[in-house]
Amino acid sequence: MADSFGAPVAVSSDAFYFEKDKSKSILILGVGNYLMGDEGVGVHVIQEMATMKLPDNVDILDGGTGGFLLLNCFESYKAVIFIDATMDGQKEGTISLIRPRFASDFPSALSVHDVGLKDMIEAVYLLDNTPDIHLFTISINKVVPMSLTLSSEVKEAIPKTIEDIIRLTERLSAEF
Repeated sequence: MADSFGAPVAVSSDAFYFEKDKSKSILILGVGNYLMGDEGVGVHVIQEMATMKLPDNVDILDGGTGGFLLLNCFESYKAVIFIDATMDGQKEGTISLIRPRFASDFPSALSVHDVGLKDMIEAVYLLDNTPDIHLFTISINKVVPMSLTLSSEVKEAIPKTIEDIIRLTERLSAEF
């Protein structure tokens, strides 16, 4: 959704996610704390994608540190792609893709909001309609409180992450 100038508009109504049939749609969900430096890389990816022309069956959402507040978004989507930071000991800016089935499948060192995200994923699998879930992680080395700045290595990972996400959405769309 955009305003008359084409800028993305935040939607606060839950009804937005149920206004159209999303049974063949993909939600791209960036999570993280934007105010904690590299920890907010998932949100930075979503902000970059908000400037792009995406297919009609692809929605993007800045999930912040929403946890259970995001649960209602999952019932209507065929697939959900998460983007999050992880402190996994890999080289800063390393991009990984996993297909978590349970909270235990998530990397043990997801970013600082990991408990809420892992608990939410467990709850998602209790829903009647469980989406196909994919998780892109970007490795970080540190969390910098009260910083909007990304390290150069993490910032440089964003275009490649977006490229990988677009490729995955194309493949998933072909499978629907």
